[in-house]
Amino acid sequence: MTLQKCCVCELLKKEERVRNNKEMAKNTLNAAKSAKNDEFYTQLSDIENELRHYKPHFRGKTVFCNCDDPRRSNFFKYFVLNFEHLGLKRLITTCYKSQDADLFSKHDSEKAVYLIYDGDKNGNGVPDAEEIGIHPLKGDGDFRSPECVELLKQADIIVTNPPFSLFRAFVAQLMKYEKKFLIIGNQNAITMKEIFPLIKNNKIWMGYKCGDMAFKVPPDTKPRKTRYWQDENGQKWRSMGNACWYTNLDHNKRHEPLILYRRFSAEKYQMYDNYNAIDVGKVTDIPEDYFEPMGLPITFLEKYCPEQFEILGLTQFGCHEDLPDTKKYNAYKEYSTETDIATGSSGAKTNENAVLEGKGNKKTYYKNSEGRIVHSEYKRILIRRIDTTK
Repeated sequence: MTLQKCCVCELLKKEERVRNNKEMAKNTLNAAKSAKNDEFYTQLSDIENELRHYKPHFRGKTVFCNCDDPRRSNFFKYFVLNFEHLGLKRLITTCYKSQDADLFSKHDSEKAVYLIYDGDKNGNGVPDAEEIGIHPLKGDGDFRSPECVELLKQADIIVTNPPFSLFRAFVAQLMKYEKKFLIIGNQNAITMKEIFPLIKNNKIWMGYKCGDMAFKVPPDTKPRKTRYWQDENGQKWRSMGNACWYTNLDHNKRHEPLILYRRFSAEKYQMYDNYNAIDVGKVTDIPEDYFEPMGLPITFLEKYCPEQFEILGLTQFGCHEDLPDTKKYNAYKEYSTETDIATGSSGAKTNENAVLEGKGNKKTYYKNSEGRIVHSEYKRILIRRIDTTK
């Protein structure tokens, strides 16, 4: 470990040595975040692996990490250690008031604080404690508070892991103040009615990494049957198979077209019962010779190239104006696939989903009084290939 890294680690861990047996304070932004168990600490390796693709965007810029406890935040650590390498102008991070942050509060205040680092000033190449300005906040440090909004206005790029339960509000704020950003979220955020239109209109896109990520979680995190473990030091971990980076910073991967090799035939590709589009179950099955609407799983966005495809909509309520659904299923009834017994639910629940004829292999299907059977697929992104030969 380099002298620079050792110095920062000591700075960040100093209060840990004096806290002894105190329980690690939660990095909660509000009661909702705590209740939903939103507290995930991103690994430094995941940050390093993603940020290396965006280096040109950061030169001369002010970075704001506005959901980060500096004692535990690897975002703060990454930017402090790489301040000169990235050519940053300034680093700002906010600490929520619930922190038991002895180093920063000096044991005499429960107030939230914000930190400012303007780089190495004494020429020793090390981010010293006296070079990191610590300032109290009047409020609680919530990213929506007036004080934090004022700090946001000073920043050029926001980089953090916001609480998943507040993802909508967090992105809405970034859009309101027209900020560049690189943030972590759940892949299912794609289908949020507030988020999808931004993706459709190329105001947000996926970063490099989408998929499995492991996060440190607090000591009082309850054990789970899956994607949970404790390491040899007693640190609790959780992993998510659908964690994604969301950004509006351009990167090379976004402009890499897919290599297509399948050929279209009506026998291989089924038309939706309620959309004028074919169903394509996997990205690798996109036909190279088809330029009409098609539906794909939301994981398609990991491979989406705006020069190759146009996003038309999403198969859910209010998200497909450019490709309206053509049929409703109010007169259908829902049945269990296993028992063929009616569940008591109306077919209206599948309206605007991606519906195909037949039983399918999901837990339920739908049948009308004439015996016609349909089933719904998982949410689909509706796209159309751009014909560059025209």
